[in-house]
Amino acid sequence: MEKVKIITDSASDLPKELVEQYDIDVLPLAVIENSMQYKEGVNITPEEVFKKMREGTTFTTSQVTSHDYYLKFEEYILKDRPCIYIAFSSELSGCYQASILAKDQLIQEYGEEKCNVTIVDTKCASLGFGLIVLRAAEEAKKGKTLEEIRNIVIEKSSKMGHVFTVFDLNYLHKGGRLKKSTAILGNLLNVYPILHVEEGSLKLLETARGRKKQYKRMFEIIKDTGHDLKNQTVGIIHGDNVEVVDELKGIFNEKFQTSKFITRSVGAVIGAHTGPELIALFYYKK
Repeated sequence: MEKVKIITDSASDLPKELVEQYDIDVLPLAVIENSMQYKEGVNITPEEVFKKMREGTTFTTSQVTSHDYYLKFEEYILKDRPCIYIAFSSELSGCYQASILAKDQLIQEYGEEKCNVTIVDTKCASLGFGLIVLRAAEEAKKGKTLEEIRNIVIEKSSKMGHVFTVFDLNYLHKGGRLKKSTAILGNLLNVYPILHVEEGSLKLLETARGRKKQYKRMFEIIKDTGHDLKNQTVGIIHGDNVEVVDELKGIFNEKFQTSKFITRSVGAVIGAHTGPELIALFYYKK
């Protein structure tokens, strides 16, 4: 039997070189500007999104369609190749539900035994589930079975930590995730949120005044909740502020002796909601 095929969506924010190295199928979400729809990673970049946002454009986003999932799953059903779709949190996107609809339709057409497709809702976001997808791809390369990979994905999903912040609250307001008065006041007072993902949803942990205090609290949270930070691969996502990456790596190395990182700009879809001034850190918890 062929090795398990790993499928995910573009909200996983995995760097292109790792997607290619492990031959991962990535289904693109879309960003929409007025009536124009762009496929993430196909015909628009995060840099283009951020430039337009700074010029005043407000983007909306769109999930992967059930039809796209149908075609992708059918491709591997017809090859008799087992596959697993590792999904963006169902609390933040309709991708998981759309994939379930597609699988149900394929079962009706091909039968349950022929439809060797597994779907897992990670309840994680961005590189938080990108790291899980990468682990699944590593295990698939070793020849692990579909059931073994599914169990690993479920276990790792339950332990993924997300800590992130933004430095311009106006974009969260424009995306409907923050009141205008809160955004204005926060920017004026230099008070910004520290957020995480809990049970698949974005949750406010606390606020901090100024970047130094933000960094301090973020790393205190990671110290309190992280597991064996020295020996794991940590994810770092930035917006249009790549200059912060080396500083963050240095803090990880100084505090926890962490030396393995995956870093990249946030993808166009998630960036359309957060804006360009973003820092997000991903790590495995205790």
